[in-house]
Amino acid sequence: MKKLVNRVDDVLDEALRGFGAAHADIVKVHASPAFVTRAAPTPRGKVALLSGGGSGHEPMHAGLVGVGMLDAACPGQVFTSPTPDQMLAAARAVDGGAGILFIVKNYEGDAMNFEMAGEMLESPHATVLTNDDVAVEASTYSTGRRGVAGTVVVEKIVGAAAEAGGRLEALKALGDRVNGRTRSMGVALTSCTVPAAGTPTFTLADDEMEMGVGIHGEPGRRRVKLMAADAIAGEMVDAIAGDLGARRGSEVLLMVNGFGGTPAMELYLMYDAARRRLADKGLPVARSLVGNYCTSLEMAGCSVTVTLLDDEIARLWDAPVHTAALRW
Repeated sequence: MKKLVNRVDDVLDEALRGFGAAHADIVKVHASPAFVTRAAPTPRGKVALLSGGGSGHEPMHAGLVGVGMLDAACPGQVFTSPTPDQMLAAARAVDGGAGILFIVKNYEGDAMNFEMAGEMLESPHATVLTNDDVAVEASTYSTGRRGVAGTVVVEKIVGAAAEAGGRLEALKALGDRVNGRTRSMGVALTSCTVPAAGTPTFTLADDEMEMGVGIHGEPGRRRVKLMAADAIAGEMVDAIAGDLGARRGSEVLLMVNGFGGTPAMELYLMYDAARRRLADKGLPVARSLVGNYCTSLEMAGCSVTVTLLDDEIARLWDAPVHTAALRW
C-alpha cells in the first residue's frame, strides 16, 4: 500500500486538522467528538442542515459545509458511519432555534445512527434520506437503493432554501422532492484501498470494469470488459433516464462525479458523452457540474447523476454558495 500517511490510526484526525487549517475562513473543526461546522455561528431562526458519513468520500460532506449548503458535517472513520454522539454534538452546536434537518445517505449504519441521535435531540428535527443510485435495489450496507453523488445536489438545493429562511417542514418536503427527481449510476475501473485494510477492496483485471459500483466498492450490476466511453456513458444514462421516466423536452442538471482517481480530462470526456446521450433522448442539459465531489478514496471511475429541473430547483441551484468544495 502506497499512501501519504503517518500512522494509519491518525489519518482522519490529521486530515481534519489540515482541512480546518486550510479553510479556517469557512469552517471550524471540533474534536472529541469530531465534527465540522461553519466558522460563523448559525443565525437565530435558521434551520440547520446536518449531514455526514464515513470518510474517504471527500469533499463530501465536510467540504460542503458553508454558506448556502450545510451547517455541519460528521465524518466517521474511513467507510464507517459516524457515531450518534458526533451527530448529537454537531446538532446542538449549530441549532439556531428553528430545528435541524438531517440529510442522510441510505446506508444502514448512517440511517440507524442519525435516528438514534434524533431520539436524543431536544430540538425539532426531520430527515431526508437520499437513495439516488439506480444500479441495484439493495447491496452491502444498504436496504433499498444507495445514497450516492445525488446527495450533493440535494444538499445544494435544500441548503439554498434554508439560507433563504425556509421552514423545517418545507425543507424536508423539498429535499424529498429533489431526491425523487434525481438518479445516479457509477462505474469503477480500479478498486480502492482502505488504509486500515492495506489491500484493495476488490480486484479488477486490466480489461475489466464494475458497472454500477457503489461508493464503498460494493458490487454493481455486473462485471464486464472495458468499453469505450460512449458505451459506458450510454448504459448509465439509459438506466437513469429509464428510471426517471422523464418526458422529452424536460431540462436536466447533469453531474459527472469522479471517484478520486480519474483525471479531469476523462471526466469532461464522459460529460460530453453523457450530454450527447441525454440530447438524443430529448433531455437538454441546462445546469452542469463536473469534478470530484463524492469520491471513493483513489478509485478510478466516475458516476453520472441526472436531476429533473423545474423553475424552483434551477433557481435554488443557481443561488450563491461558498464552501471549500463548491462556490459561486
